[in-house]
Amino acid sequence: MENSTAPPMSGLKTWFLETRPHFLLLTPVCVLVGIAAAVYQTDAINVLHFVLALVGALLAHVSVNVLNDYFDYRSGVDLKTNRTPFSGGSGILPSGLLKPQQVHLFGVVSLLTVAAIGGYFIHEYGWRILPLGAVGVLVVYFYTTHLTKNPWLCAIAPGLGFGPLMVLGAYFTQTGEYALEPGVASLVPGFLVSNLLLLNQFPDVEADLIASRRHIPIALGKRTGAEVYVGLLIAAYLSLVSAVAFEALPLTALLGLLTLPLGLKAARGVLKHYDDTGKLIPFMGLNIQVTLLTPLLMGAGIFLGMLL
Repeated sequence: MENSTAPPMSGLKTWFLETRPHFLLLTPVCVLVGIAAAVYQTDAINVLHFVLALVGALLAHVSVNVLNDYFDYRSGVDLKTNRTPFSGGSGILPSGLLKPQQVHLFGVVSLLTVAAIGGYFIHEYGWRILPLGAVGVLVVYFYTTHLTKNPWLCAIAPGLGFGPLMVLGAYFTQTGEYALEPGVASLVPGFLVSNLLLLNQFPDVEADLIASRRHIPIALGKRTGAEVYVGLLIAAYLSLVSAVAFEALPLTALLGLLTLPLGLKAARGVLKHYDDTGKLIPFMGLNIQVTLLTPLLMGAGIFLGMLL
């Protein structure tokens, strides 16, 4: 239960931990892919726009993490969840270190700041970026309360946010236009991030039932969820290979394939231990490595292709 004696503010460290900072590394990696595609196409970079895009993306990620914590606490999920190093929320609200209304305000203000940054880019480039921003805001705010009620929307939304929306958005902030290359490149982090959220849902099945959630491990079972995980992992690597084969990305983008041995190990572990959280946890950690390193190496490879 909430600790009613908790002070209104519990220090900067508590607020920082509420953002779930260990997950925020994913944001610069995804932004890198979009920026790399832009630099590869234009051979130039607008530093101010890069900084604003990165800050906006980080705040969007902060907002979805914080709002997820808030809504999970309100629904009772946080009080029943089986917390692991990779899932189960921050634990800040159940511990009474912050008040729910403070956390909700933090998430909303973060999202409004993202909208303000989007307003700057509308001023710079016109209204063409608005659809990306509007969809992003809706996904961030309604992910926990609405999108998790449908197994396929719940699966698609994280990949959409960190893939096409974030990668194309970063590209647009540099060029003022959309293009095939960043769109194709965005599929790789898109599939991987959907997989990341999917796998992190496995330990939370019992708790999530309290909030009437219908993600894939609940709706279709953990075994089918494990098979979907493997399918999305294959789709991520095939997207990268196809993008290079059709010359949407340079050959050097195949550096992202260096994580394939890790991906295969994670896939085998998930298929074997999908119903045993204790044994699944190491493979959840391995999956995070794949999710971070694959687009990072791919983005580095795109930059390298510019130099060769």
